[in-house]
Amino acid sequence: MTNELGWRLGCFFTILVVMMLLEWQHPARKSVIKNSTRWIANFGLVIVSSLVVRLTVPIGLTAVALYNQQHNIGLFNLFLLPSVIEIILSLFLLDILIYWQHRLFHKVPFLWRFHRVHHADVHVDSSTGLRFHPIEIVLSVLIKLLAVTAFGVPAIAVLIFEITLNGLALFNHANIRLPNVIEKPLRLILMTQILHRIHHSQVVSETNSNYGFSVIWWDKLFGSYKDKAQKRDSELDIGLTEYPPVKDNAKLWRLLTMPFENK
Repeated sequence: MTNELGWRLGCFFTILVVMMLLEWQHPARKSVIKNSTRWIANFGLVIVSSLVVRLTVPIGLTAVALYNQQHNIGLFNLFLLPSVIEIILSLFLLDILIYWQHRLFHKVPFLWRFHRVHHADVHVDSSTGLRFHPIEIVLSVLIKLLAVTAFGVPAIAVLIFEITLNGLALFNHANIRLPNVIEKPLRLILMTQILHRIHHSQVVSETNSNYGFSVIWWDKLFGSYKDKAQKRDSELDIGLTEYPPVKDNAKLWRLLTMPFENK
């Protein structure tokens, strides 16, 4: 825990660079607008979101977890469970929390206003995995803070989960298509790129499926798993019909104001 920032940034940039190199060498689909236009807005949104979170929620998840451990706050801090069991249970609880958080952001109209910024991207690549409105990021951090406190999640589990969540978001949004010999067995456990692109389809029933960012278990358990779209992966219509693929819809200011439009 003494070098949390180093671990987080090191893993993040390593995975991001690897995914972007694979997208450059072996792209699954061609973007309908210039990638440079999208990237300026998508990565710009990351910077804005980071600043907003730092200003509104200045304390980090791991710091809260350490405080909870020191003061016996939360479920796991009230029982003497082996550390490995606590970590495994914490990872499961946080993952299912993110599944339901994601699902609620689709189902609740007020929350969808912010989450549609993510879905309005007309192309899906690793930068899309980072494209979230600052208000959605703040709400997500607050939800995780409540969960970490209620369950007494150990700090090391928080760190492992955050690194894994960010890494898998980059992975399953990546504009690559794994060979069938790898993709078919992998999709028995993980949300692969093909499965997640179904979630980014313009068809509403497909958008409202495959909510998991990591494993497919929660989608199968709660009836939201979809292994095939109406169209082939290479022909899938990505994005939202109300935001056509024009340059103005991909600008940073447009993404920041999108939740406040009456659409």
